[in-house]
Amino acid sequence: MSKAEALLRVENLNIAILENKQLQPVVRGISFDLHTGETLGIVGESGSGKSLTALAIMGLLTGTPIRITGGHIWFKGEDLLQQSKAQRRALMGNAMAMIFQEPMTSLNPVYRIGDQIIETIKQHQNINANGARKRALELLDMVKIPDATHRIDHYPHQLSGGQRQRVMIAMALACDPDLLIADEPTTALDVTVQKEILELMAELQRTTGTAIILISHDLGVITQTCDSVAVMYCGKIVESSSTKNLFDRLGHPYTRGLINSIPPLDNDIEWLNAIPGQVPALNALPTGCPFQPRCYHAQDQCNQAPPLTLIDDEHKVRCHFAVQLQSSDS
Repeated sequence: MSKAEALLRVENLNIAILENKQLQPVVRGISFDLHTGETLGIVGESGSGKSLTALAIMGLLTGTPIRITGGHIWFKGEDLLQQSKAQRRALMGNAMAMIFQEPMTSLNPVYRIGDQIIETIKQHQNINANGARKRALELLDMVKIPDATHRIDHYPHQLSGGQRQRVMIAMALACDPDLLIADEPTTALDVTVQKEILELMAELQRTTGTAIILISHDLGVITQTCDSVAVMYCGKIVESSSTKNLFDRLGHPYTRGLINSIPPLDNDIEWLNAIPGQVPALNALPTGCPFQPRCYHAQDQCNQAPPLTLIDDEHKVRCHFAVQLQSSDS
């Protein structure tokens, strides 16, 4: 597949944090493709590198102690890491947009929501104030904000959590982006509102063809909404596949642990299954496979770092025993 065929191609991306004048790797050699109209789910525990990957794609690491130390990010065939700051700014909010986890910290509390959407539109499109306000009203209607003509002049604190997240989606879609990154967009919402937001994103994708990266801790959400999945642990992708193939034939013990930790809906249980231990500190990673201290299947061979191996179709797993684990399921 050529770079031009994928809307987005992340290729061997490495990210590090500058601490005490030394670079500490946090994202280590991840690669994936995303095509127009597809949804990719990136899942993993906190600290796995999901959000840093998204910020790197968006070009939002400038001015921080975080550095991209290697790799490529291809978007529409162009390497974003070779572009100037002005070129990246022209893309942000225009051809690519991001929905952040907590809208109350992303929306400016002293500006009306309509003004914030209008600012995004005027930044990237040649349109006057009246045209921008009309477009903002269309967007609020599109994301199903009730009584949009009245709500457009409200401040963020006057809206519910679900309505604020809808405003964030409206802002992200203001310029019809080709790529939308949603970083835990439903974490702060109750289950009913979460369902509404996810259905809204799916509906908008069907009408606009936007490609989506959905970052989440919730494998249930990933299963329902994504075409493909990348599971991250300690800054690496440990398993990736189409959603159906991955959940039909789990290949990595970490993915199994995440699945088993989801409580069943059809019976009562006293104790939840949990992955033992915790994610190791980045400066104290174990030798070989970083998951081995928590893995029920760990063996001596795990002291050697496993490669990301293609086990069937497009299903890749970073585990020495992936084939045996799959075989034990069949």
